[in-house]
Amino acid sequence: MSAEVGDQAPELTVVNNERKSVTLGDLQGKAAVLVFFPGAFTGGCQAEACTFRDALAEYNDLGAQVYGISVDSFFAQNAFVAENDLNFPFLSDYTRKTIEAYDIPVNNFAGMEGYTTSMRAVFVLDSQGTIRFKTAVAPTEQPDFEEIKQAVSQL
Repeated sequence: MSAEVGDQAPELTVVNNERKSVTLGDLQGKAAVLVFFPGAFTGGCQAEACTFRDALAEYNDLGAQVYGISVDSFFAQNAFVAENDLNFPFLSDYTRKTIEAYDIPVNNFAGMEGYTTSMRAVFVLDSQGTIRFKTAVAPTEQPDFEEIKQAVSQL
């Protein structure tokens, strides 16, 4: 399955930091910026998360909600959020169903046979859940943050 610009976003199968299920329908009603992180407590993910943290007011002013998504457990995510004073919700895709649905898995990450994480990807969804922007780069790279804000501003 793929998730391309113009498509309805694939269903989400994630849990929030309180272990409650979150679906795509729960995110609809306003623009959503889905930020897929390869793994909490890695340098690249910390830099990316802090960049979104520092720009969150801009996203809010544009009417968008940022969500961090990773395959990490909500236990690790809660520690990551606290350590980095993150101000947006994190969602756990510990089953990896969502990264599969969005077609962004990275198998055997960092040479760890059998360990699957996600690409560093961002999907901007409009209020009805249609993908309006997509970027996906290797876990060692960073997305173009200005390009993401520009996409949100065009909704």
